[in-house]
Amino acid sequence: MKTLIAAYSQNQSGSHASIQAALRTLLTAPWPSQRDVRACLQLLSVLQWVLSFLFMGVISLLLLIYLVFTSFWPISALYLVWLIFDWDTPERGGRRFTWLRKWFVWRYFRDYFPVQLVKTHDLHPSQNYIIGSHPHGILCIGAFCNFITESTGFFEKYPGIRPFLATLGGNFRMPFFREYLMSGGLCPVTRQAIGYLLSRNGTGNAVAIVIGGAAESLSCQPGIATLILKNRKGFVRMALQHGAHLVPSFSFGENELFRQVVFKEGSWMRNIQERCRKLLGFSPCLFYGRGLTSVHSRGFLPFPRPITTVVGEPMTVPKIEDPSHETVDLYHGKYIRSLLKLFNEHKARYGFLETDELRIL
Repeated sequence: MKTLIAAYSQNQSGSHASIQAALRTLLTAPWPSQRDVRACLQLLSVLQWVLSFLFMGVISLLLLIYLVFTSFWPISALYLVWLIFDWDTPERGGRRFTWLRKWFVWRYFRDYFPVQLVKTHDLHPSQNYIIGSHPHGILCIGAFCNFITESTGFFEKYPGIRPFLATLGGNFRMPFFREYLMSGGLCPVTRQAIGYLLSRNGTGNAVAIVIGGAAESLSCQPGIATLILKNRKGFVRMALQHGAHLVPSFSFGENELFRQVVFKEGSWMRNIQERCRKLLGFSPCLFYGRGLTSVHSRGFLPFPRPITTVVGEPMTVPKIEDPSHETVDLYHGKYIRSLLKLFNEHKARYGFLETDELRIL
């Protein structure tokens, strides 16, 4: 018995010694610096954004369907009733919340890259605008950060202007995800939704449209500036019909955030991508970025590369309810020249060479 008690006492003293040694090691270990904590928060902010935009809609839909077959089915029923009554809200200006646009997480999101907004000319609140956003990139990160969040100071730079960003209408058919999108100022890229903002929502509205769309994302490559714009004239016609001024903008660095496998025109993989784009409104891209653990690992997070969105000079557009093809072509040509001027004036400052040219297809 005495032997057992002695062995137990030795074991207890050994355990206490181990705990004390572990505590001493913990106290003497270097704590993360403010820079490390900030970098971690920046990474987490980007992670939540990527997961939200890639999976939130699908997961919400599957969850709502699953609840139908459980005792929580009233949640699905009530939301379905709400959805029926609220179905047209995205087409009528949406339902934005200032607190979400000013959410502190977006500051860490901005600093991860970092993203900055450069103003070149004033936008007057007495006028409505269509902002052409170029290039599309893979996930339109520059357009989202500058026009949907207040992290880069849009309201301070353009007082009295309410920015919106047009995206695929199918996103607003996803339960809960649609609420998330509308709360920041996203709207469907449809004539009805954009027309409402330009004609029935007062003045001081600026609708940003990523003109190149899904087709442009297929040509996204680092160091190359290729835009799908030559035959994209619907935004010009809409500007003429509502008398909205046209404003070019270019996000330098957008194409540097991911690496993509670009398939040649006419290849069977490119044909599959084009068919998906026509059927679904988006193109499945084979791309990769950095991983969670290191910038040198591979994953689905964007590389931390600077993005600078330069907003150019507004181009005055007359109001013509039924503009002719010649008039649309005239202002479309003016817009392209304005965009080329913007690109050439700022390219050397934000990552391009003086000899680099903007390719428009």
